[in-house]
Amino acid sequence: MIRVKRIYDPPSPEDGLRVLVDRLWPRGMTKEEAAVDRWDKEIAPSTELRKWFHAEPRDFKVFESRYRAELRDQKQALADIAAQAKDKTVTLLYAATDENRNHASILKDVLEEPIRR
Repeated sequence: MIRVKRIYDPPSPEDGLRVLVDRLWPRGMTKEEAAVDRWDKEIAPSTELRKWFHAEPRDFKVFESRYRAELRDQKQALADIAAQAKDKTVTLLYAATDENRNHASILKDVLEEPIRR
């Protein structure tokens, strides 16, 4: 099972494997508070895409399309997370403030696509 959660929300046992999927470490968060098991920067949006979306947050569909294109080059990292999620809960952690329009939700969808087929 794959879950999505803000890094600023308290960790819980239900989180299982906690994977930070942001390119930058979250502001004001210590390693102890974050309780991150893995930090997968390579599957986060590129610096260019992140900066573009920050400047144009209303274009979420365009952001999603561009991010999905970037993820096509991350097959091994995606396969690693998907394999982990077969046996236990994996929680994708992100720092963005919008709980509905964020890259971790897109990433979760990409990871679950083979399951839905």
